[in-house]
Amino acid sequence: MLIKKSAIVAASVMLVATMVFAASGRPTYAADQVNCNAVMHELYSGKHAKEVAKDLSISTSSVYRCKRHAQAASKASTKTSLQARRGRDVTFPRAPAASSAAAASPATTR
Repeated sequence: MLIKKSAIVAASVMLVATMVFAASGRPTYAADQVNCNAVMHELYSGKHAKEVAKDLSISTSSVYRCKRHAQAASKASTKTSLQARRGRDVTFPRAPAASSAAAASPATTR
């Protein structure tokens, strides 16, 4: 009986220790290992995604991921340059609210 309880306790401790060590480690992703600058240089030179993936020994999804990140960075830099040029946040005008349109109507202001 005592042996069964100690085996259960030991198994539980090992399980908890495994979970703690597995959760504390930072996972390594393939995106950390892909040189997106080299990928974009190859794409800008006119190669297709499959050719770039084969030349750099990476997957085509990694090529597309680098392309997405480059597009997002381009959009972010464009937005910040517009904000710097205007000196404020870039916002688009909204349509007036229905209550302010009704208040400005001459029929209601007798």
